[in-house]
Amino acid sequence: QVQLVESGGGLVQAGGSLRVSCAASGRTFSNYGMGWFRQAPGKEREFVAAISMSGWITFYANSVKGRFTISRDNAKNALYLQMNNLKPEDTAAYYCAGRSSSSSNSYYIHITDYDTWGQGTQVTVSS
Repeated sequence: QVQLVESGGGLVQAGGSLRVSCAASGRTFSNYGMGWFRQAPGKEREFVAAISMSGWITFYANSVKGRFTISRDNAKNALYLQMNNLKPEDTAAYYCAGRSSSSSNSYYIHITDYDTWGQGTQVTVSS
């Protein structure tokens, strides 16, 4: 079982950039499909981005496409989300999520697809 810990959140001005990270413990990270989700106060948790266990395939929510980039380093057991041109509506707690996968190129976009979650890191974008 993989355990996930996010870091790198903070306060940034609109138009700025931030990278959040997710450190995974355990030896099976490279067999996990990974994703980022976010949850703003009073709103439901929503999908942001996903990446296959190989790292070759990525998928984004329309709201972040072209601004955010998901990546992973399987040698370091790490997942990243580079966020550029941030907007106030990006303000939320960001969660990384993982699930074991049997396919190198599969990615997952639903909350119910994932069985392992981090504790979240807060990103606040000021206008």
